Amino acid sequence: MSACVPTRATDPTRTERTQSPSTPPTRPRRFRLAGADVSASIAVFLIALPLSLGIALATGAPLQAGLVAAAVGGLVVGRLGGSPLQVSGPAAGLTVVTADLIQRYGWRTTCAITVLAGLAQLGLGCLRVARTALAVSPAIVHGMLAGIGVTIAVAQLHIVLGGTPQSSVPDNLRALPAQLADLHPAALSVSALTLALLLLWPRLPGRAGRLLRKIPAALVAVAGATAAASLAGFRLPKVDLPSWSSHALAGLPEGPVLGVVAAVLTTTLVCSVQSLLGAVAADKLVAGRPGPPAPVGRSDLDRELLGQGAANIVSGGLGGLPVAGVAVRTSANVHAGAVSRNSTMLHGVLVVVATLLMVPLLELIPLASLAALVMAVGIQMVSLHHIRTVTRHREVLVYAVTTAGVVFFGVLEGVALGIAVAVAVSLHRLARTRITHDEQDGVHHVHVRGQLTFLAVPRLSRALHLVPHGAPAVVELDGSFMDHAAYETLQDWQNTHTARGGSVELTGRRAGLKISEPGVPTTVHNEPGSAEAAASAGCRCRPWTPWRNHQCEQPHLGPASGARQDGPGDGDGAGGGTPGPDRGRSGHELARGISAFQRHTAPLVRGELARLAREGQRPSQLFLTCADSRLVTSMITSSGPGDLFVVRNVGNLVPPPADAARDTRPGEEWGDDSVAAAIEYAVEVLKVRSITVCGHSGCGAMQALLAAEPEGAATPLKRWLRHGRPSLERMADAGRPWPRLAGRAPADAVEQLSLTNVVQQLEHLRAHESVARALREGAVELHGMYFHVGEAQAYLLTGADEGQVFDHVRAEEVPV
Repeated sequence: MSACVPTRATDPTRTERTQSPSTPPTRPRRFRLAGADVSASIAVFLIALPLSLGIALATGAPLQAGLVAAAVGGLVVGRLGGSPLQVSGPAAGLTVVTADLIQRYGWRTTCAITVLAGLAQLGLGCLRVARTALAVSPAIVHGMLAGIGVTIAVAQLHIVLGGTPQSSVPDNLRALPAQLADLHPAALSVSALTLALLLLWPRLPGRAGRLLRKIPAALVAVAGATAAASLAGFRLPKVDLPSWSSHALAGLPEGPVLGVVAAVLTTTLVCSVQSLLGAVAADKLVAGRPGPPAPVGRSDLDRELLGQGAANIVSGGLGGLPVAGVAVRTSANVHAGAVSRNSTMLHGVLVVVATLLMVPLLELIPLASLAALVMAVGIQMVSLHHIRTVTRHREVLVYAVTTAGVVFFGVLEGVALGIAVAVAVSLHRLARTRITHDEQDGVHHVHVRGQLTFLAVPRLSRALHLVPHGAPAVVELDGSFMDHAAYETLQDWQNTHTARGGSVELTGRRAGLKISEPGVPTTVHNEPGSAEAAASAGCRCRPWTPWRNHQCEQPHLGPASGARQDGPGDGDGAGGGTPGPDRGRSGHELARGISAFQRHTAPLVRGELARLAREGQRPSQLFLTCADSRLVTSMITSSGPGDLFVVRNVGNLVPPPADAARDTRPGEEWGDDSVAAAIEYAVEVLKVRSITVCGHSGCGAMQALLAAEPEGAATPLKRWLRHGRPSLERMADAGRPWPRLAGRAPADAVEQLSLTNVVQQLEHLRAHESVARALREGAVELHGMYFHVGEAQAYLLTGADEGQVFDHVRAEEVPV
């Protein structure tokens, strides 16, 4: 029986020791606070202080409630939560929900609802259902946040202009013309200065700008606007922090039961989804942070839900706002170099200290400045990147409906509308099937576009019966799903048609289905580009690209069947194909592959490629790997057009620059400008953020290095492979430990040299001036990678320069 408590094993910042009765007791380890955590906590505190006051102002709650939530989020979630570096507190995503609760039920009941939402989160955490929240469509989540952002921005605009916001977006929009006619110049000036500082501070140029940008823009904006208002003598409404003795705490919930239950569910939903998505995002930020990996464990989502629930119980009980993970503060915490949950907790301590000691300074802040700050946060919640993403995935309708629902009806209603539209869109896609029939040169073509389900069977049957008996027919199945009813309809018609002297040719994405039994005179047109084409002839392979470099096993077809599946370049790849009469058809296979690309792939990628053609290439990574035909970089990195700047050569070698030459023969030049030019272009012009050197198993270049003879003719291959000699020397150095592969020693000398070569080429990279400069500035990071072809397993290099380990990258380790 398991208890509903977070386990210490999930906290990487703590270590437990087990002792046997005979072992003498050891002293407990002293608490240590890393310097990186201290600096990160200060950076987060400077952001959290003005934002907490601004969010409290936007909700209509007492301003102290924002400080209470910030302190509780830092201390309670920081200690109990499952995401070590996520920072929690009052979140902009909860502003609309909280403001509506305060208006309906009053502040004390809102605090009680926050406590009940925390209890609900504890229950969900005990049931371990945290990951189910991630099943919500991203279009719905982004639409919810965008709707909340619009609501916040429209409401705070009235305060920026010197007025008072209304209770809803329609009311605020109707009141806006009158507000524009009655501007308050002082409030507008302070707000404009706040927005200008927010916009310009992160863009300060030069070395001085890099130093100044370390001060959070939110703090600079509010402090600058406050100082300007004080010097100008503006008489504006300012922060008013009443005495803590009069601070309102939670009371018993008052109001209709169904209304309170709905409020609890809404608060629970928004708090939980935002916190869990924030924890996943925090893991990605930590993984992408430059420099050596910090000992930070991955988020435990169920524990994070428990921590958030505990924080909401405490915050609501103490009269604070609802608590959730906050993206802005989390990002600042990670980028500031935090290495443990101590930074989050220390930021909470600093909020408490500021609340007790900095009240006179806080009361100088104009409310117009805080309103401008929160309005900017609301505008940023409508992300253009998210809009482009949902548009690319054809979910813009779900996004738009969710956003409009949140703006005009409320958060819970908007999310419900988004879910309903998402379900309707999915059903429409499943049911929408276009079936056409035409005749070309005596051949009847039946084209099926979309999912082939029982709903499309009547139209499929009508189209198939338009094909005359005995006529040649081509059925193109362009979809990714076929149910049993459609399968039987197509199979029955096919058997009947072929029995009456006709021929059936199946093409397209579904051609790989075993429509007919062995022996039925069916021609399967195995086009390059149909991933299942080989399976139609009994092939057990599932190719992933248009080219197929393998011999398929065909248990029921003899050599004379003519069903060979080879593609261009057969016989030299991993499949070990043998030369045959089809080899002369490589030009024909190339043309067929291009034709299949134009039919199937080009319509899907044309929009994205057109955008890249307009904007130019902006790759995030330079990927340097071997020219081996078995390494498909886009496949093993799940990348697409414009993502990788790829440099391939024999042996994934990076010649050191010419000024770092270590010539071993008189007159022999060491540097190689071709690779160096690509490196310089990628770093200096394309501004890539990372460089990866990828080796692989069974590398022919490494085999040639091991078998190379010192004497003999200097062929082009030998001259190139001289850049691999430092790898040989490194492997032969007894003072250096061998790189290990997921905890084991290399299987043979080739694998040992391949791993050593990756490490050595990373050293060569650091010798290039452009890379060295980018590393000093923290603008780029280096990665080592090893791909085991036979196992289809990728490994990433970890550890220091000595004792390197290539660790597994498993599918479940990285959230999608």
